[in-house]
Amino acid sequence: MIPSGFIQDLLTRVDVVDVVGRHVELKKAGINHKGLCPFHGEKTPSFIVSPSRQTYHCFGCGVHGDAVRFLTEFVGLGFVEAVQELAQQVGMTVPDDDRTQEERQAQAQRRQEATTLTDLMARAAVHYRQQLKASEVAVAYLKRRGLTGEVAKQFGIGYAADSWHGLASAFPSYDDPKLEEAGLVIGQDVGTPKEKRYDRFRHRIMFPIRSVKGEVIGFGGRVLDGGEPKYLNSPETPVFIKGRELYGLYEARTAIRKAGYALVVEGYMDVVALAQWGLGHAVATLGTACTEDHVRKLMRFTDSIVFSFDGDAAGRKAAARALEACLPHASDTRSIRFLFLPPEHDPDSFVREHGAPAFEEAVSRAVPLSRQMLNLAQQGCEMDAPEGRARFANQAFPLWSALPEGALQRQMLQAFAQEASLPVQELSSLWAAMARARGQGFGGGSRPGPAGLAGPLGPSGQRAPDGRTPDGRAYGGSGGSGGYAISTDGSYGADPAHPGGIPMGVPGASHGGVGRAGMSHDRHGASPGFGPKRRLSWAERQALADPMRRGAAPPALRRTPRSPADWVTQLLLKQAQWWSRLSADDLDLLHHLPAPHTTLLRWLERDIEEHGPRPWAAIQLAMQDAPDLGRAWRQLQHQETDESESHWESLRHALDQLHLDRLQLQQTELAARASQDPSALAEYQRVFERWKHLKQALAAASADGGG
Repeated sequence: MIPSGFIQDLLTRVDVVDVVGRHVELKKAGINHKGLCPFHGEKTPSFIVSPSRQTYHCFGCGVHGDAVRFLTEFVGLGFVEAVQELAQQVGMTVPDDDRTQEERQAQAQRRQEATTLTDLMARAAVHYRQQLKASEVAVAYLKRRGLTGEVAKQFGIGYAADSWHGLASAFPSYDDPKLEEAGLVIGQDVGTPKEKRYDRFRHRIMFPIRSVKGEVIGFGGRVLDGGEPKYLNSPETPVFIKGRELYGLYEARTAIRKAGYALVVEGYMDVVALAQWGLGHAVATLGTACTEDHVRKLMRFTDSIVFSFDGDAAGRKAAARALEACLPHASDTRSIRFLFLPPEHDPDSFVREHGAPAFEEAVSRAVPLSRQMLNLAQQGCEMDAPEGRARFANQAFPLWSALPEGALQRQMLQAFAQEASLPVQELSSLWAAMARARGQGFGGGSRPGPAGLAGPLGPSGQRAPDGRTPDGRAYGGSGGSGGYAISTDGSYGADPAHPGGIPMGVPGASHGGVGRAGMSHDRHGASPGFGPKRRLSWAERQALADPMRRGAAPPALRRTPRSPADWVTQLLLKQAQWWSRLSADDLDLLHHLPAPHTTLLRWLERDIEEHGPRPWAAIQLAMQDAPDLGRAWRQLQHQETDESESHWESLRHALDQLHLDRLQLQQTELAARASQDPSALAEYQRVFERWKHLKQALAAASADGGG
């Protein structure tokens, strides 16, 4: 945590007028400064920046804040990143006692290298804009596409001349290795007598890619003739990672707030063409599928996103990837929709042929996320046949489990159950069994799932497939400790799986509050021949009776066995240096874990690639800046553990357990296919041998460890 005292000291040294003035044109108005509000569209200035108070305030929309808040609310930086940005401007060092001096120096060096690269990019952008003015061919092309000089200036569009060494006139040293690191120049046979260097971009319309701070971090080039590739992007560099950046976001920030939603399209020309028609709230991915980082970044500016895709097979596939990235962020207060244009159109051609009002009308009819989830789960399924509906239920589970807790998740449980022609309770039981087979808590890791199981005992009095309660937790401890079983009438007694009853120390264990295993109970929870048991409250009984309510067992009973996936995720976050010791099979296993584990582990992998393995304290600080990571971390089962448990062998054992569960699931799936697919039987035998070998190895390791 950054000390509050440091932040107050920082704000006294920072000039809010200077910070806001980099993004808003301000004019002196008495003791204050005034300008057009960047948070909403207006023609008469009502946005006031006060140097005496070091705050800003808009009398039109009511926004108010200081320099840190402006960088987080308008620029889109995270809190820690905003504090670091301001501290760097005034020469202060953000306190971080958990980092070594070497780590701080390495971070400062990375920041300096990033500044060098962005300076080179900015100089190249100026050169490309100058080349555009001098090229009649490039200007004619933009005019044919319907772009005005005003829009070209807004996006900083330029032109890379048809020359192998066009940038030589823009830089004092064309041999500077930093030009190659920035992706502007390509070097061949570097360090040899045959060394050659030439421009990466030639005879292309150049689109500068800016960060949310406005720095040029890369380029996209569109070829003018029929050459290939049609679009060419900068390679990834220390300042440019395609899976994190969005073209046009810097230019679209104010328009997004004004429109109330962000429009995600697939190409640079789509963004620019839409802006030409007054639809300036569009952004584009950079030749990659939409990622969680893209969604997370957009959610800093708006709670509503519309994805626009072509109506062909490629567009449907891109929509599926975007849906997958959005699911962990689809809270009850956010809107995510999907617009599919006719196959013969992209946004650019559609708006030029039909106009902006027709495009906005099409957006109003975009498919909501809930409908798109159903459509995706139904792919390849004959919904009029039991086999097709069974496949649908199987394909729907990972989509549903990726949703965060809330009303939408519960609504989608009902929707999936209706499409599968199953009662909600039966679908809950089916998915709980699937989650258990995969070594996960119900509803994605330990996220509580739908309360469709009526406690560990199902409607028939049998234990539910995963032995869990309506909120996805397993009652009772592990090993030989006793546990409770909750019956469908709202009472609870000793778990039949533990005849010994409840151990001393558990509330009610020594006060006649728990009936013996096997004893019947009346409808009010009384146990004949024993002291009266505590009746569950009305809310608890309703939670057990209503499939759409979460179970609410007494807090003292919530002793959940630690999930292997939870333990693996926690250990890798706390011991990031172990990541390099993982095998390819381990990484593949981790990449296929459901949320919240995949959210944390994919972020950790990217963080290690960017910063190297960092200590737990630094990981915690980085996670504080991303609410999604904090939410995912809280969804894990956290239990007090001894330091002796935090060792590589413990991680290896948990990974092997996950591998074992995965192989078991593969056996089940292959066995179901064996009757129709002869090759499935051979594959089943191979998987079985792997499973048996791993199981024997785990048993031997347990025997050695347990004595």
